[in-house]
Amino acid sequence: MKRLLAAGALVLASLVPAVAQQANDPQNTVFLDTKDGRITIRLRPDLAPKHVEQIKTLTKQGFYNGVVFHRVIDGFMAQTGDPTGTGTGKSSLPNIPAEFTKTQYKRGSVGMARSQSPDSANSQFFICYEGCGPLTGQYTLFGEVVSGMDVADKIKKGDSAANGMVTNPDKIVKMQLAADAK
Repeated sequence: MKRLLAAGALVLASLVPAVAQQANDPQNTVFLDTKDGRITIRLRPDLAPKHVEQIKTLTKQGFYNGVVFHRVIDGFMAQTGDPTGTGTGKSSLPNIPAEFTKTQYKRGSVGMARSQSPDSANSQFFICYEGCGPLTGQYTLFGEVVSGMDVADKIKKGDSAANGMVTNPDKIVKMQLAADAK
């Protein structure tokens, strides 16, 4: 029993630096502030380097500040990143080719929204609540919420009869890279 406990402690000890390193990467950590608090997202350039670069570029430009969560489906996801708030808008940057992986979507996963074309992702993204597993391999996963899912859960939900579109939606107050946080 002591050997088993000692082995388990060694395994945990070896994991702590990797977890700490990931959590302390300010160049790949995004602070998304809402009226209810902060959502901290760890970007995953190991999964989707082009998508991460686009998100970082737009974040540094202040593109997401004031943008609404236009589509929020209770128990599924909260979508934002459309400057028009209609679900059809995008940034002036070019669309990004798909970077699909087999990494499973789960609660807290952050993925890029797109049209029917796999290579149409641009600025819109979503935070998964539950039930996003079927999106695996169909939508680019580029990040994960490392803290603040309780804040994400408070985002105003949309009308189920209107495919989750939100009347008088909540918005991103400010979105910034941790490296640029003031």
